Amino acid sequence: MKINENREPAGTARLLIDIGPLLVFFLVNFLAPVPGPIKIFVATGAFMAAMVAALVFAAVRYRYVSPLLLFSGVMVVILGGLTIWLQNETFIKVKPTIYYGLVAGLLAFGLATGRPLLKLVLGSAYPGLTETGWYKLSRNWAVFFAVMAVVNEAVWRNSTTDFWIGFKLWGVIPATLLFAIANVPMLLRHGLNAEETKPAEPGPVE
Repeated sequence: MKINENREPAGTARLLIDIGPLLVFFLVNFLAPVPGPIKIFVATGAFMAAMVAALVFAAVRYRYVSPLLLFSGVMVVILGGLTIWLQNETFIKVKPTIYYGLVAGLLAFGLATGRPLLKLVLGSAYPGLTETGWYKLSRNWAVFFAVMAVVNEAVWRNSTTDFWIGFKLWGVIPATLLFAIANVPMLLRHGLNAEETKPAEPGPVE
């Protein structure tokens, strides 16, 4: 798919594309008028539909789909499909672990080979950032994603489904946004042009 940096989604549009499907998952799980045990499966179906809609919207409206969003979308469709087909919620619960783990591994590999991979994904969002800045940003997010993979495993294996979903809503999303904000002072010290910066995150919140 051709990437057109001039039409890349930013601000509210970027936030809705990245977080919107997850919010649909939460809302359907909490509000769907179905018996408790099957809510997770209904919510998973809605999550899959919302993710596909977000991908199509980004592709049609902006002619740009973030590689991380595409990766997340494929995982949602595959693991969500297995969740519904096999009636086993483990697949959708382990999806964030796989996503975080793979992204952390890719970022770590990039750093080990001298290539801060986040620059390929977010280059247009952080103008003026030095190579040192990209290295530190990639390192910080690699650590964050690795920690989140471990935390997700610990939570879903040792709590109820409702608690896990609440943790994603009230724990994961705020933690991700706060971590992104915490990186801003470092980015400014390493050449970030704040006036031209487009609000962006390394990827969709899982």
